[in-house]
Amino acid sequence: MKFQSLCSTRSSSLCAFLGVSSSSNYGAMKLGIIRATTSLSFRSSRMTVCAVSFRPCIDIHKGKVKQIVGSTLRDSEQEGSTLLTNFESDKSAAEYANLYKQDGLTGGHAIMLGADPLSIAAAIEALHAYPGGLQVGGGINSENASRYIEEGASHVIVTSYVFNNGQMDLTRLKDLVRIVGKQRLVLDLSCRKKEGKYAIVTDRWQKFSDVFLDEEVLAFLADYADEFLVHGVDVEGKKLGIDEELVTLLGKYSLIPVTYAGGVTTMADLERIKDAGKGRVDVTVGSALDIFGGNMAYKDVVAWHAKQKIISSPEIPPLSTISCSSFFVITNFILTTRPVPPPFSPPPSPPLSSFSESANRTVFFGFFSAASAGIRK
Repeated sequence: MKFQSLCSTRSSSLCAFLGVSSSSNYGAMKLGIIRATTSLSFRSSRMTVCAVSFRPCIDIHKGKVKQIVGSTLRDSEQEGSTLLTNFESDKSAAEYANLYKQDGLTGGHAIMLGADPLSIAAAIEALHAYPGGLQVGGGINSENASRYIEEGASHVIVTSYVFNNGQMDLTRLKDLVRIVGKQRLVLDLSCRKKEGKYAIVTDRWQKFSDVFLDEEVLAFLADYADEFLVHGVDVEGKKLGIDEELVTLLGKYSLIPVTYAGGVTTMADLERIKDAGKGRVDVTVGSALDIFGGNMAYKDVVAWHAKQKIISSPEIPPLSTISCSSFFVITNFILTTRPVPPPFSPPPSPPLSSFSESANRTVFFGFFSAASAGIRK
C-alpha cells in the first residue's frame, strides 16, 4: 500500500503515514490528521487516539435555550398542538457555547427549532462565542448556508431542504456541496421506525420521507457530507433509554463520522452506545444533563469524553528498525473524511486485492524511515 506523508520531525527522513479504507467502499480513501511533537522520546509504544466523543448541543426555540420532546414540535400555525418542554434555561446560547469552548468540546451543534429572528440571533451569538467549534442547523438552505459559515459555524446541518416532499433532492444536495463544500456539510438523518425500518423524517420530525436508513443510503450520502447527525426520534427527549438497534446500524454501515442523539439517561447509556456502535458512533446528550435540568452530571460526561481519547495502539515496528536521529511522538490523530488541504492530496485507492474482504474498516499505520526503508513517493 502507498501511504501519504502527513507530517515529519526535524529530520526529513522520518515521516508518519496513515491510510484508512472501508471494505464497503474501496473507492474512497479516507485520511487522518496527525499532530506530531518533536524532541520527545519515541520509546513508548502507545499513542493517543480520539475515539468515541461527546458532542454537546444547544437547542434554541424562540431565542431561548430549551430541551423539547422533538416529536411534539409543530409548525407555529398548527392550532391545538401541545409543545412538551423538558427545560428552559435562563442562560443564553452564547453562554453554553463558552462553556463548551472552555471544556475543549468540539463538533457540537446549535439547532434552531424555528426560523424566527430571535432564534437566528441567538444561534449567531453562539457561533461568535465559539468560532469553528459549533455546527449549526435549522432552516439551512442554499441561500443562507454560506452566511452561517461566515458567522463562525464549522459546518451547516441540513435535513428538510435535501429531503424535499418525501424524496431525496439530489440537485439541492449537490448545490449545497458546491456552495459550502462537502467538508462543511452535515446531513441530519434523524429517523423514526416505520414498518420495521428507519425512515428519515423531516419538517421538525413530523413528516416521513420515502428514504430509509440502510447500508446503501449511508454509503451514497457519505460522498456528499462530512458527517451525519442522527436523532432517534422515537426516544429523543423522553429519557427512556437509547435506540440501540439504530446505534448498531450506524456503527456498522456509516463510512463517515456519525453522531447519535436520543434517550441517553445514564452514564451506562454512553457505554452502550460505545459498544453497540463499535466505537464508531459519537453521542449527544441533552435533557438528561444537569445543565439542562436533568440528573446526569455534565462534568462526569466531560470526564468520560476525555477518557475515550486515550487507547492503546496496536504494536508498532520495533524502535531499532527506525534509523533517525530525531524523535517524535504522535500526540493525537483524529480519523476524518475532511479533504486534506494543500499541499497534501488523497492518494489513489489501492487495488481491492490488497484488502481483506472480511474487514469492515481497517486502519493501517506505522512509522518508517525513508532513509533505511527506501520508501519512494
